[in-house]
Amino acid sequence: MSDSKIFDDPANTQVSIVTLSTGIYRILEHDLGQPVGATGLSLGEYSGIIAANGLSFEDGLPLVRDRNLYMDQAGHNHPGKMAAVLKATANIVDEACRVGSQKGPVYPANYNTDTQIVIGGSEAGLNAATDYLHEHGIKRVVPLKMTVASHTPFMQEASDALAKRLQTVEFAEMDFPVISNTIVKPFTRLNVKQTLVKQLVNPTHFNECLKELLNLEADVLIEIGPGDTLMKFAKTILCNANKFHIDSVETLNQVRSNKKLVK
Repeated sequence: MSDSKIFDDPANTQVSIVTLSTGIYRILEHDLGQPVGATGLSLGEYSGIIAANGLSFEDGLPLVRDRNLYMDQAGHNHPGKMAAVLKATANIVDEACRVGSQKGPVYPANYNTDTQIVIGGSEAGLNAATDYLHEHGIKRVVPLKMTVASHTPFMQEASDALAKRLQTVEFAEMDFPVISNTIVKPFTRLNVKQTLVKQLVNPTHFNECLKELLNLEADVLIEIGPGDTLMKFAKTILCNANKFHIDSVETLNQVRSNKKLVK
């Protein structure tokens, strides 16, 4: 019998998500075979690397647990704030961060779609960047309920700790391409450690990673894990790929019963 307090503990969140995602993937692999490629948003890259046998599940979970701890500690020592900027181009968001940094550090953190970008940093910098965006016609800048500024230099402490931790981890070549959010190229056995370290302090480019998957001629996109946020991002891209998400037995069975998928 599971204890909800264990799964709801923030210290276990990342481990729980990777465990769920890995379990769902193994069912899909049995039913549908290997994908032509994969990507994930931040933590989701670890699920992708495990799925592609670049990292064992047994080694992956302790690594993810420690990554969670490093990020929490860095957030405690260097608290930050984040906000989602809606219906704005990368150019204006980048300029807002440049202007806002005159008041306090603020950076682009997640390029989720062509018109949705998350920024993060100090409260003063974030407020100044928000003011700039409002002054230049961007109406919606939505504060996020976060006390850390992920994928910005505010996570340098966590990045340094992860670099040391990865020295003892063995990776293998991927069975299929897993596109990195950081470099928008596939992980390899030679670049994976350096790229995962950089990931914590550099912005993610999920939208560009999706386009790389489509370049691999992916005709179906399936989001695995809690929620359907990434599928909502995917729907902003004009393509013929069918899109699904799986985060429950019900949504899993919907995909498994789709005659277009199961051969």
